[in-house]
Amino acid sequence: MKMLAKQMLSLVVPMTLMSSAVLAQGTADTYPSKPITIISPFGSGGSVEIEFRLYMQSIFDSTGKRFIIDSKVGGGGTVGIGYVAKSAPDGYTLLGCSSSLTIAPSIYSNLPYDNGRDLSPVSLLSKKVYVLVVNAASPFRNVSDYLGYARAHPGELNFGTAGLGGATHLPGELLHYLTNTKVTFVHYKTPPQRVQDLIAGRIQAAIGTFSLIMPQLKAGKLRAIAVTSSDRDPVAPDIASMEEQGVPGYDLSEWTGLIAPARTPVAIINQLNALFLNAVKNPDIAKKLESEGNIMVGSTPEYFRQRIATETERWRKVITAAGIKPEL
Repeated sequence: MKMLAKQMLSLVVPMTLMSSAVLAQGTADTYPSKPITIISPFGSGGSVEIEFRLYMQSIFDSTGKRFIIDSKVGGGGTVGIGYVAKSAPDGYTLLGCSSSLTIAPSIYSNLPYDNGRDLSPVSLLSKKVYVLVVNAASPFRNVSDYLGYARAHPGELNFGTAGLGGATHLPGELLHYLTNTKVTFVHYKTPPQRVQDLIAGRIQAAIGTFSLIMPQLKAGKLRAIAVTSSDRDPVAPDIASMEEQGVPGYDLSEWTGLIAPARTPVAIINQLNALFLNAVKNPDIAKKLESEGNIMVGSTPEYFRQRIATETERWRKVITAAGIKPEL
């Protein structure tokens, strides 16, 4: 009897494993069998949604697979992120995210999700480099000039941002954290007011995207002294990077990526990755997005996972050092 029981058990275990494998394979083979929802955590009409609509149309045109956008806003994007983190890991609810994903854990306390535990990265799709600008009449011709003055006159320079803890504040905090210098950060409610005050000399420096800053650069009202990526930006290859100018380790960009809930089957993650990498390579999409200052990327899921982990930890250090208090 014991021998018979062992023989039956030896048959059951492989059959169970085989059934699981067949089930998983069947899910991947039939996916997607209905439209896929991409959650936009920043509301309708934002840059993330606009970019994803381009990818969605390209994928539909080439494969017939349908995606829809659903906005879930609030908490600096954390409401939408939390919704996806708690969604079924079946590949039908995804997150269209920005680099604010890596900032949020250090800004908001008691988040209902964890970047590493509850999310499954699919691909980093594109990135957009920032540029450090000063008034055209400023004596600062390069980063060395600017940092030299900041070091000799701590807190005297006014650095304009679009808001505390935001995408144009933290790049400035990172610069002064890495160089052990101090400035006074001035937070604005609207980008136009910040640019106007920079032109008027009420603030001495700011960081922004090329799409915001370029008209003023062309008009000769502002001067760009560095880009925030480790390499020069194709949009303005004559502007040196922070790293070239003596700030090692400074590499920062705003990015757009695709994320699924944790435990989404690897086969589905890989299918999604392939679909969106093909869309990123679409020359019509690349031409449009690159004209707006984007650099097309397209990455493996593992590369994107590592980037999220690295940036999340980096911002924790910078935000802690800057004394920025988490919001409730």
